[in-house]
Amino acid sequence: MKKLLFKMIIILLVIITGFCGYYGYLGYQIYQDKIQEQSLSERVHQLKSKEDYVTLDQISPIYKEAVLESEDRRFYQHGPVDYYGLARAMLTNLTTFSFKEGGSTITQQLSKNLCLSFEKDLSRKFAEVFIARDLEKMYSKDEILEMYLNITYLGEGNYGIQAASQYYYHIDAIDLNKQQSDILVKTLKRPSVYNPSKVN
Repeated sequence: MKKLLFKMIIILLVIITGFCGYYGYLGYQIYQDKIQEQSLSERVHQLKSKEDYVTLDQISPIYKEAVLESEDRRFYQHGPVDYYGLARAMLTNLTTFSFKEGGSTITQQLSKNLCLSFEKDLSRKFAEVFIARDLEKMYSKDEILEMYLNITYLGEGNYGIQAASQYYYHIDAIDLNKQQSDILVKTLKRPSVYNPSKVN
């Protein structure tokens, strides 16, 4: 019985390794194509050239904390991938038979926003990881958070927290209070369903 169980575990590990190897290879090809299309530094420069781009110290600390709490609590503790968070998300999805949690870090989400389409595909998930790894080699955690807050979609054609703050509340991002920040964090998760225009 033990021998049979051991064989089954080995077979399962081989299948998982092959599966990850295949999609990892496809993801690496996507990553290479995107970097050849336009380098990461060029993409970042393009983002930072936006008229409404704001630095981290120009964004409300309340909003920053709310985003970290909602999107990536351990952002400053882990690398490009949060393996603990990923394992937890997979366990939740398996036990609920759903895809409620994705386990992506803020760096991975920035990678997707900078370089990739939003279609859900395992090879693109691997590409996201390769890009995230490069981002964390090139930029500090604060720089990555700053870029993420400037690129995220917040409904009604607004990309980035400064654009959203001015559009919804007619104030700068630094002046967001707790209630406004909480609503915008919900918008961040489901911009097509939930935004300040719909709750006011």
